[in-house]
Amino acid sequence: MKFLKPKFWESKNNILTILLFPISILFYLLTTLKKTFTFSKKFKIPIICVGNIYVGGTGKTPISIMIANNLKIKKKNPAIIKKYYKDHEDEHKIIKKMSDCLILDKNRVEAIKKAERENFDLAILDDGFQDHKIKKKLNIICFNNKQLIGNGLVFPAGPLRESLSSLKRAQIVILNGERNKSFEKKIFNISKNIKIFYSKYLPKNIEEFKNKKLFAFAGIG
Repeated sequence: MKFLKPKFWESKNNILTILLFPISILFYLLTTLKKTFTFSKKFKIPIICVGNIYVGGTGKTPISIMIANNLKIKKKNPAIIKKYYKDHEDEHKIIKKMSDCLILDKNRVEAIKKAERENFDLAILDDGFQDHKIKKKLNIICFNNKQLIGNGLVFPAGPLRESLSSLKRAQIVILNGERNKSFEKKIFNISKNIKIFYSKYLPKNIEEFKNKKLFAFAGIG
């Protein structure tokens, strides 16, 4: 499904933002009730969640792969857990190629159970911060500096799955891009215990493409 980010997600004063705000309040109340009445299951193996609060991509999958590969160097046996969506098969292939420890299921809980049965000693949730059925050992939240939190409002009036205050449940924040002291301050106002790290995408083989004519396209956001 093609999805374009609405321009009004960057403003609190747009007429569409104002009209949709009551629906956002209802969405927030429903998600809060669901979270309150959901029992979190604890697993035998520790769970690291790499999630976000922004609707759309913020770099969760590359971080999940990096964590898995670094844990393998440390002689751990991690599994990357991802909820199965049929139209995400290209992404699944990339994860398998780069880490070879992907477990897919339409239910994340069942995927973690499978990881336990197959003797993995740690699970990395690629997405799942809003899945309250799973008790996590560590929550890592990803942001992209080009969009951050938009107008700061919850969907549909804004681009957030839940409010910024949900970072109280997180231990680490990863910001992709240049340092942003203003946003750091917002994070520390919510929790002074959060550790903030920065990431940047760098091409490994740029020399191969110098002085060549290229045609490029992106199939994954």
